[in-house]
Amino acid sequence: MAAIVLVAVAAAFLPKFLAERLPERLVLSNGNTGAVYASYPLSDGEEFSITFIHSVNKTPVTDVYNINDDGKVLLLRTVYYDFGAGVPFDLNEGETLSFDDNGAMIIDGINREIPDFLIFVGTVSDHTLQIGDSQISLRDLCGRNAKVRIACRHAGIKDLFQK
Repeated sequence: MAAIVLVAVAAAFLPKFLAERLPERLVLSNGNTGAVYASYPLSDGEEFSITFIHSVNKTPVTDVYNINDDGKVLLLRTVYYDFGAGVPFDLNEGETLSFDDNGAMIIDGINREIPDFLIFVGTVSDHTLQIGDSQISLRDLCGRNAKVRIACRHAGIKDLFQK
């Protein structure tokens, strides 16, 4: 009887205990089926980015994100080299525009919360996910024209045994 009570107590409290101690995971899944392509651990405050080549002006665009305290993706800044369709051209309150030594325009202070979002992997140019020093080709991981959902979730026990 004591063993049953112990198992019940563990089952009730273990998920919350682990959620508070395991890192968040960035999850890339199929936007149509929900099948998970990959998930990556993120440490507190760790940034990740997605870079693609703009289809009109043919220059790189990089969006830089992290995970906020509520476990939601937060768009921090955008880095780009030329104006084109869908590229920001004016600033919202709290945002700043600066230029780096290579001529890139950087809009910082965006701080827009995004619960999860979809991207469509390019057919001509790739989308590249960067986490730390790792660069992951989304074309290689998910395929051309893939509809990819990007979200954050708390790690679970099975995540302890993944990359």
